Amino acid sequence: MKLWEKSVQVNKDVESYTVGRDRELDVYLAPYDVLGSMAHITMLESVGLLTKEELAVLIKELKVIYKLAVSGEFVIEDGIEDVHSQVELMLTRKLGDVGKKIHSGRSRNDQVLIDLKLFTRDQIHSLVNSVTKLIDVLLEQSEEYKNILMPGYTHLQIAMPSSFGLWFGSYAESLVDDLQLLLAAYRICNRNPLGSAAGYGSSFPLNRQMTTDLLGFDSMNYNVVYAQMGRGKMERVVAFAIANIAATLSKLSYDACLYNSQNFGFIKLPDEYTTGSSIMPHKKNPDVFELTRAKCNKLQGLPNNITLITNNLPSGYFRDLQIIKELFIPSFEEMNDCLHMVAQMMGEVKINEHILDDPKYLLIFSVEEVNRLVLEGIPFRDAYKQVGLEIEKGNFSHNKEVHHTHEGSIGNLCNDSIDILKQQIVDQFEFEKVISAEKKLLGEN
Repeated sequence: MKLWEKSVQVNKDVESYTVGRDRELDVYLAPYDVLGSMAHITMLESVGLLTKEELAVLIKELKVIYKLAVSGEFVIEDGIEDVHSQVELMLTRKLGDVGKKIHSGRSRNDQVLIDLKLFTRDQIHSLVNSVTKLIDVLLEQSEEYKNILMPGYTHLQIAMPSSFGLWFGSYAESLVDDLQLLLAAYRICNRNPLGSAAGYGSSFPLNRQMTTDLLGFDSMNYNVVYAQMGRGKMERVVAFAIANIAATLSKLSYDACLYNSQNFGFIKLPDEYTTGSSIMPHKKNPDVFELTRAKCNKLQGLPNNITLITNNLPSGYFRDLQIIKELFIPSFEEMNDCLHMVAQMMGEVKINEHILDDPKYLLIFSVEEVNRLVLEGIPFRDAYKQVGLEIEKGNFSHNKEVHHTHEGSIGNLCNDSIDILKQQIVDQFEFEKVISAEKKLLGEN
């Protein structure tokens, strides 16, 4: 069954090629397709295109389909092109001609737009929860080990004293910035395209503000041509936000692999979080971090892949956009898996509290000594030269203590401020508004 099919049946090879993985991926969109349909037909009744009785039976049956979708029992049957066709077929089988009325005033173009936006904002909610959990783990570890010093590096050369408090906290704050970009992407996603139809609106007296409110959107995509142009753009913007999170996790994973190696020995992963070798009995490999690094590097390519699909398309709908789903939909599960595993690993990692006992790290305190001399009244350049000459002669010594007090330094991590900033950003998503609207639409309020 195809919503557009008339008297001529399409060539089977063409059908297989054009449908591609749509039936497989559209299962992920099924609950959102139902929610969009419920809002749409509620609006159709309000403008006289459905009777109250027709609306009631349609809503009742759509709730049944919704339960199938969220429980994982929804199936797109063989020969059915996509989720939209399957939902309409199920309604028509049960309700006859009434089921055929739900498509008035919309196109599959704005159906897939609404499905993708509802799916994406739900997935962003899940990502925010995962990122927030990891931030909390990192901040807890930062506080736990705030007084344990470690070497800081530039050019992979030992540079200045750092601390595990700084190391853990730095990634927490990086993820807070990543949340800020995810919030911007969410704002672009959370706008209603319903009523744009095929991209040029409808002659029916649609009430687009009503569907916007029913689905808990911040606003609508006002211009119907732009609503259709937003296909691909929304995915690309969200992909950039995902890529930003992935970049943070990739760098953290590299650090963890490096610091876990015997040559560094800064951290130790619990045995149950490592894997072994088939030939070397002593090996304990940080495979989770290595795979996370690879997966996150792949996710960083997602915006570019989407760009390459969309960058030479004029306005209007084109079938090219279908391919984006194959890249975009699975990315959320992969990103969430990475966040979940990294949160587990970082919560269990063991810290070497005696790294700086090794004399090879003595020189990282050279700047501390320069600063001490400056505080005694020696000009900085003279103090720098004096310490440098002591190092050259092999006479440099230091008590390996640091006294950093400014904001964000070893002795003043500002973790409370990072946590407050995180919560301020999370609150701006206003997920409760969306949850409330969806519950009301489903009659759960």
